[in-house]
Amino acid sequence: MTERKKLSLSRPAPADSSDAPARRKPPVRGAGSAPRKRMTAAEAAQAREEAARAPRSEPVDRPRHDSGEGWPARRTAEPRRPAQGDGRGRPPARPAPQGGRGDARRPMERPAYPERAPRAEAQPTARPERQAERPVPDDGRIRLSKLMSERGLASRREADEWIEQGWVRVDGEVVAELGVRVLPNVDITIDPLARTQQAERVTILLHKPIGYVSGQAEDGHEPAVALIRPENRWREDRHPLQLTRGHLRNLAPAGRLDIDSTGLLVLTQDGRVARQLIGEDSGIEKEYLVRVQSVSEPDSENVSAVVSPETLERLRFGLELDGRQLKPAQVSWQNEQQLRFVLREGRKRQIRRMCELVGLKVVGLKRVRMGRVTLSKLPQGQWRFLRPDERF
Repeated sequence: MTERKKLSLSRPAPADSSDAPARRKPPVRGAGSAPRKRMTAAEAAQAREEAARAPRSEPVDRPRHDSGEGWPARRTAEPRRPAQGDGRGRPPARPAPQGGRGDARRPMERPAYPERAPRAEAQPTARPERQAERPVPDDGRIRLSKLMSERGLASRREADEWIEQGWVRVDGEVVAELGVRVLPNVDITIDPLARTQQAERVTILLHKPIGYVSGQAEDGHEPAVALIRPENRWREDRHPLQLTRGHLRNLAPAGRLDIDSTGLLVLTQDGRVARQLIGEDSGIEKEYLVRVQSVSEPDSENVSAVVSPETLERLRFGLELDGRQLKPAQVSWQNEQQLRFVLREGRKRQIRRMCELVGLKVVGLKRVRMGRVTLSKLPQGQWRFLRPDERF
């Protein structure tokens, strides 16, 4: 059996100092140098001043790897940009406020940006000048549509529509261009298709009651065209046409009546009829029955005895409205309180304003005739078609 060596846990006896070398002491912090000595406050302040005066060396960019080209040569040093955040998507920390508690509560001052130059006022864009209109020839030529309107063949709108459709011939040649000028003595022929289309346009006679406006609705009052319904058609109307929605399209009044007036109102789709009744050169007579009252003697029942003959002469001719002299009119007494007016023009509220100029007040006005078409027995609020044999 092998003999095991017994381990002794006891410390060996120190060797004799004469036989063993001297034991080395552990080095002090900062091996090879004397122990560090603390600076005084004055020395620390002096060291900071020297560090501030010492020139700083410019940083040099480290070489960056250029793809496929190896390490590039050292380039000129550039100032480094300030760090944008800490790499985790957070903004850089604000510097700690200097001073005491009051400085910490002071709001952070915004950096001063350079002042912007005042914005120049927007100048209005110059509109492009219109092209000079074509010179009108001096050979006496006029527009074809105007000539057709003057001859009573169609209104200008209808004439333009027919020209675009190629339904108009001038001296046997088709004219399909708008704005063509022709001599006044040319021969104009219209295709029968245009006549058929024109014949389909209707003219309606309405006995307008008080409270309806002639044109577009205004001030809460309904337009007169609202009365053109099948149930309001006069039962004695013998015209074969039956009212349809197409008959109400582009149906316009040819000659207005005030909201306080009643009587014959013409609504038409035919431009020729409208031009004949209210055109600039229209000479169609309009007859009215006007009930009047004397302003000086309002209680007089026999107004005809109060009004002088000179007043009646002034109504016939000699008055002005809006700086323009009125055309001669026919004015006569229908009865003791009613005058009969026959006019060849239609100014705004003409009869009422004429009566005011001579000291009369209109208390009732009714239109009974336009040209050769009369109101006759048509009841108030009802309508009928213009017959083919009727002409204004």
